[in-house]
Amino acid sequence: MGAYYDEIEIEDMAWDAEKKVYHYPCPCGDRFEISKQQLRDYEDIATCPSCSLIIRVVYDPLDFEDEDEDEDGDEEEEEEEETQSDSESEKFEDAMEKLTIAEVAAAA
Repeated sequence: MGAYYDEIEIEDMAWDAEKKVYHYPCPCGDRFEISKQQLRDYEDIATCPSCSLIIRVVYDPLDFEDEDEDEDGDEEEEEEEETQSDSESEKFEDAMEKLTIAEVAAAA
């Protein structure tokens, strides 16, 4: 690709949890954007949706390699997992309450 407007380190970019992208101010007034998925795919070009400028994002791809596809963790999924854990815990406690130990007569 041609010339970059600038090279920016990922630490200098801001995370937008709503849009799920890193962003950095563009001289046109909009902002350069790059997603975590792009970073995981070893893409290092952040684009501005309003103009033709691009920046190169300087980052360590290994920092994004181990993250899950839904690294941001949908809160609904987390709550659902917690509910399932609580439910399983309750089932275990109920089973423990109903558990009886029968004495086995010694074989003669």
